[in-house]
Amino acid sequence: MKELITESEFLYRQPCAPKKTPTDKYYYRLCNRLADMCIREKLLADWPEMMLKRVLLGVVDYFQDILTDSGIFRSFCEEHRRLYGCWLPFYETNEDNYIPHELNPEDVRFVIWYTIAMYSEGDDRRLDPMDARILEAAEKIHKELNTLYDDADTPVPEDYNISRGLELNNPEEADDLFHFGNWLFMHCYLMTPAYALTLSEIIHGRMGGKPDPQILAQVMEESMMEDPTGPLALYLREWIFLILKGRMPHVKNAPQSENEHPYFSKVTAFTGGRPIAFFPTYQDLNRFFIDVLGWGYEDNLPALKSANNFVILVNREKGMLVARNVAACIKMEGNPCYDKEYAEKHAIDLITERGLCPADLLHYIFEHDALPDAHFPGSDDYVLVDKNRDFIARCYLQKYYRGD
Repeated sequence: MKELITESEFLYRQPCAPKKTPTDKYYYRLCNRLADMCIREKLLADWPEMMLKRVLLGVVDYFQDILTDSGIFRSFCEEHRRLYGCWLPFYETNEDNYIPHELNPEDVRFVIWYTIAMYSEGDDRRLDPMDARILEAAEKIHKELNTLYDDADTPVPEDYNISRGLELNNPEEADDLFHFGNWLFMHCYLMTPAYALTLSEIIHGRMGGKPDPQILAQVMEESMMEDPTGPLALYLREWIFLILKGRMPHVKNAPQSENEHPYFSKVTAFTGGRPIAFFPTYQDLNRFFIDVLGWGYEDNLPALKSANNFVILVNREKGMLVARNVAACIKMEGNPCYDKEYAEKHAIDLITERGLCPADLLHYIFEHDALPDAHFPGSDDYVLVDKNRDFIARCYLQKYYRGD
């Protein structure tokens, strides 16, 4: 059997690396048995070899996680249920066909979709979770894993659960806790796919595409404290609390300002009470700046001249935001820019493309069910996106949706 996945590729993702554990060889070989099956049966054959590697490493890591009940996938499912009322996004998880925290075909589907979508570019990044290729591969991979799940000869990878027994406030365990957090953020199958684009932004944005290893290590350590990750875009402290304590950390509510931003009354007076306004062209927007807000320049915010389809949203305390090139996707009373044909193609961009639509505007759109045309390319299932819209925004947008 050809070994598609090298031992070093497998070990790199394991929580005890660089130390080898007694079960590493078994699960390394399992990766390659699954790879051999996928190649032989042409499963996921439309993606490059590197993607197949990532998928199978992720699935086998998920399998180890479930066998040891290390709490990683469990924490994701329980927080997803708290947020949305069901164990997983996209897939049916009722009590008749889904056993929480056990091996499930729906879990395998999710891991495959999540890995491919988060590591891809272009159309594959917005891969339909119900894509037949995912469902076929997940069914056959799950069947193979299921034969091992109840087999007494399957070794339990106890060392995979490196967080067992850790206490958050025990100074004697600070080094172990740091190691766990570092592995969780940098190498865990559930965190790294969603973080891949953030890492790319760091390397190409902050480091000019030429990462110096020492500087990158420092920047990555800062990122661990500052950036969310994983499918729910949680911060590292939140993931650790969920895994170790089964709950989110307590957060004090920020005191609300009693001062009303001066733009709030001006915008709502202009709109008849609504905090949102739409402008088809820059000329319309600029006239609003001059006539309503009293800005004095002939061309206000000239960097916006090449754009169109603007949205203004005002908040009583925060002030005003301006979004461009998005109004045509928003179906809302008083929006002359809405274009159903355009929205059919581009509404999904608002919840999958980072930096396109400000988070506060997305929340407002969701609250008013104003994105009815969003669907994954190649699918006409609008309900799937509508039902999972907040999850999709978290998963794809990360800090652009959850960041302050």
